[in-house]
Amino acid sequence: MNKRLLALLMALGLTLSLPALAAEDVPATPGEPMEQPAQGDVMPISETPAPQEIAPWAWDAMSEVNALGMWDDSFYYCILDEVTDEQMDRLTAAAADKLALLGLPAYVPAGEPAPLVVDHTRGGVLNALYQQVSAWEVPAVAEGPVACMEALGVVKGREGGDLALDGVCTLQEALVMAQRLVLNVYDLQDAGSKGLLWKAEGNGNTLYLLGTIHVDRDNVYPLHKSVRDAITSSSLAAFEVDFTQEADMEAFVQLQMYDDGTTLADHISPELYEAVSDIFLSLGLTQEEIDAYRPWVLAGSLTQLGISDDSTGDAAWAVDLYVQSKALNNSITVNGVESAVYQSEIFNSLSDAYQEEYLAAGLATYEAGSAGAEAGDGADESLDVISAMLTAWKDRDLEAFEGVFDKEAVLASGDELNVKLFTERDPNMIRYAADYLSQGTGNTGILVVGAGHMIGETGVVQGLIDLGYTVELVSAD
Repeated sequence: MNKRLLALLMALGLTLSLPALAAEDVPATPGEPMEQPAQGDVMPISETPAPQEIAPWAWDAMSEVNALGMWDDSFYYCILDEVTDEQMDRLTAAAADKLALLGLPAYVPAGEPAPLVVDHTRGGVLNALYQQVSAWEVPAVAEGPVACMEALGVVKGREGGDLALDGVCTLQEALVMAQRLVLNVYDLQDAGSKGLLWKAEGNGNTLYLLGTIHVDRDNVYPLHKSVRDAITSSSLAAFEVDFTQEADMEAFVQLQMYDDGTTLADHISPELYEAVSDIFLSLGLTQEEIDAYRPWVLAGSLTQLGISDDSTGDAAWAVDLYVQSKALNNSITVNGVESAVYQSEIFNSLSDAYQEEYLAAGLATYEAGSAGAEAGDGADESLDVISAMLTAWKDRDLEAFEGVFDKEAVLASGDELNVKLFTERDPNMIRYAADYLSQGTGNTGILVVGAGHMIGETGVVQGLIDLGYTVELVSAD
């Protein structure tokens, strides 16, 4: 795989997690509706339905729902409405797909199971979800839908213990129930993506270190309970970039575009310009919009599209954005080690020749991904490398991960971008982590940055060890 793209996946949170070409599609934080429906034709303002407020008790669940592929942003306009058959089909199918990945023993009922009524009541939705989980040996499966769903923590009683199964079920309630089913069954099996998670300690403080891959593919969700607990036990969550800083994000968007009177065609070859234009025109952009962007922006978007697979959520819910949403929904303070402007300036400082090569590599990844969708897995070595890297990441297998992502080789390549992504940035992240551990006592936080910054002799983990802090990989057992 091209070392530049591999380094980017490990080191830079912003470019792939927030594709500039789809900035309007970035998932809104639950409770903060988007400005227009995300799917279908945009209706005239006079006909656009008013967004509905997600209940505060459901905010955290919606992060999981979105990541699990049960949700898209159009649901903001019907979240409190009665659940529909189409929505039930989508959320039950998503739950079934995730449960099937666990490879649990099949449940064989003693006799012919009684028919279940599936309708738009809470009981009907409960029955629909039970039909998905009852294929497997899970707690209380033989005791029927209500007992099983209670045992799995899917449905909980209201005041007085009433499950209100006869009441109309809103989409919000159905989604919460569906994500509870998946998460709780995964937790019972000690399953889920473990990620590269370390625990650093010093001066009575704890700082979890989560090295991420800035993609959403290969069924990266749900995350393992150890990762979710590390997030929710923290009072601070620090990222490469704080996506909530509106002024920084607005400046970042501007820096992605040419402001000197030139256009994309002035900076790359006619052949590459034509090939890239054809792709983005087919994706719905105008030529004027394409021409405005710098090559590295288009390269990042093409790479993201190319490495997506059937398990990628509609909003490409990269781990960094998932963690930030979960932190915000749990009233955890969020900040950034860097700014979006700083990250964009790294790319803007690259030469035209380098950006052109980078765009060509992104185009190749996109074409490989498109071929893979048609021809099956293994269409291109780069996609196999990403999958191998994700497998190691999900298993929290540091040795295997370092074998795939050879940071020393990346740094030794002399590549201009690699030097900027790692050599110039790792020290700042080490300093941030050390400052957190050195101030006060009894604090717990989590630092979430690209895995490439965590590993290797120059990474955050080794840097903290060199400073005398205790750092251990959280056990994967």
